[in-house]
Amino acid sequence: MFKSLFKSSSRNFTMSPTVSSASPRHLKSMLDVNHQELTALVDNAAKFKANLKAGVNAREYHQKLLGKLVAMLFSKRSTRTRVSTEGAAAFFGAQPMFLGKDDIQLGVNESIYDTTKVISSMVSCIFARVNKHSEILELCKHSDVPIINALCDKYHPLQAIADILAIKEAFGTTQGLKLTWIGDANNVINDLAIAALKSGISVSVVTPSDISFDSDIKQEAEKLAEASGLKFETSHDPISALNSANIVVTDTWISMGEEAQKQAKLKQFAGFQISQEMIKKSNIASNWKFMHCLPRHPEEVADDVFYSDNSIVFPEAENRLYAAISVLDAFVVNRGKII
Repeated sequence: MFKSLFKSSSRNFTMSPTVSSASPRHLKSMLDVNHQELTALVDNAAKFKANLKAGVNAREYHQKLLGKLVAMLFSKRSTRTRVSTEGAAAFFGAQPMFLGKDDIQLGVNESIYDTTKVISSMVSCIFARVNKHSEILELCKHSDVPIINALCDKYHPLQAIADILAIKEAFGTTQGLKLTWIGDANNVINDLAIAALKSGISVSVVTPSDISFDSDIKQEAEKLAEASGLKFETSHDPISALNSANIVVTDTWISMGEEAQKQAKLKQFAGFQISQEMIKKSNIASNWKFMHCLPRHPEEVADDVFYSDNSIVFPEAENRLYAAISVLDAFVVNRGKII
């Protein structure tokens, strides 16, 4: 893991290189794009999806990054993120280069500054799937090419874009909907809450009583809700929060690296499994849909919801490819100009 990859080397840097006016635009979280830009990213993802499904000749796009490299700096194993980011690079004609924790010198005998400067001098962008958000910030500070956050402990922007696309596909619009999150307060809901509110969706976040939603994200979410006439709320009561909900979302309760805490986590989240029994106890909207970013575990959601007609988890997962294509198009091909 980058826990070891990013440990200090023998050389420490107290000064950062001067950032020029031509510094690349990075995607660290959904806070980095405004309402209109997020809408454009989602709409462009939908267009790329429609064209690919229709078999439209993609030769024009294949020339955009032909002969270039796209680095995949991954500290954590992945299914959807790796396939989607490599697929996006290939779509534009680039060569994806996977750089796992055992593949490069970073954290062994080379500093993050040295490594970032070297890698960014050879590639067109870096997809970074890391542990700490501070690692994303360090990469952005030193990189000469766009850094695209493919996951860190605080944010997951590519997932949020894919989720908003899935919601728009399912309902035809995002305006006036309500999203209820039932589960842990983690990176997925941090970015999804911001993306949803920027898309006209009210958000209710439900966690166990001893888990608090990130205070910084909460503050930003409340500002967005107030400015848009939407609702943002946090609570510890799943049944109440499901009232009038159109979208129900959860995620893993036990993240990578927390396996030793499994029994304690299961006890902490007792009563939080999303099931038809829970749904029937609520006044949920009749057109409700269920979402999960995967991988899924039975304790989080029962089969009678996960595999039901209300579930859109697999189209949601597929959308990760088109989200990655849209982001690569915006931040690399078009150099950060989204609209």
